[in-house]
Amino acid sequence: MIICVIVLMIVNIASAGYAQDMGKKIYRGVVNTLTGWVELPKNMYMTSVDDNPLSSIGIGVVNGIKWMIVRTAVGVYETLTFPIPVPKGYAPIMQPEFAFNIKKAA
Repeated sequence: MIICVIVLMIVNIASAGYAQDMGKKIYRGVVNTLTGWVELPKNMYMTSVDDNPLSSIGIGVVNGIKWMIVRTAVGVYETLTFPIPVPKGYAPIMQPEFAFNIKKAA
């Protein structure tokens, strides 16, 4: 599994810029499947920063579990459908593309 991830990372680096292709889609799918759990601590942290630390225990955990399930499911979907250009042009289904990309509050 580690060798496959390393090969996918090398293929991804070789692809031009941020162009979306099947290599990028399978890479994104595998990474999101393996790192979907990151949504739990990420959402707890973001809730504590946006609201207060106490609300991260309730709201942050619930949102984290919800997004963890969604991100992992999207990762599995993208991994299984990587040769098919759906959505159009292999575009990512979720924004941000990866769990470890944190969108800053505006």
